[in-house]
Amino acid sequence: MNRQDPDPAPTRTWELKESVLIAAPMEEVYASISDVRRMPQWSPECVKVLRLPSKDDSRTSFIGFNRNGVRHWFTHCRVTVAEAPREFAFQVSVAGLPIAIWGFQLRDPGRNHRLDAVGTTGSTHVTQYWHDLRRGSRGTVADLLGRAVAGTSPAARVHTNRAGMITTLQRLKQSVEDTARITTTS
Repeated sequence: MNRQDPDPAPTRTWELKESVLIAAPMEEVYASISDVRRMPQWSPECVKVLRLPSKDDSRTSFIGFNRNGVRHWFTHCRVTVAEAPREFAFQVSVAGLPIAIWGFQLRDPGRNHRLDAVGTTGSTHVTQYWHDLRRGSRGTVADLLGRAVAGTSPAARVHTNRAGMITTLQRLKQSVEDTARITTTS
């Protein structure tokens, strides 16, 4: 009897990126993104952020309070990149387990590379990215924790994150552009 192997499991998605063009200078966009207390304004999953005391504001730690339907959980987040006005990122962990890196890269839309100097166009191309850190045996535990607490499998988490990134970027765009309009008309 010639038996075929079952179809291999689908390849896991380890990274996501979504982008938007915001009609505001890079400094203004970066100032909004780097104020982590504002994340609940944009994210469909984050409902509150509590900044933790820190000696160095550029390496802030914070607790993110999240929800998915009736499920609620919190994450510990530590800022890992704070390079104004080009990039802002933080690492997320739960119960000491690394979960993901979330970040934003900003660039002048008139250039095809990251800026060495601040852009002058008045618009900013923003890319939000996510890198899954759930690997190895600790990653397996983190996956199980994600299923139990947030109610999402790794595959469902990718879809949830992509939809959340699109929503976050659109809300960020609206918020920053509304603020820019109010500032220029005042």
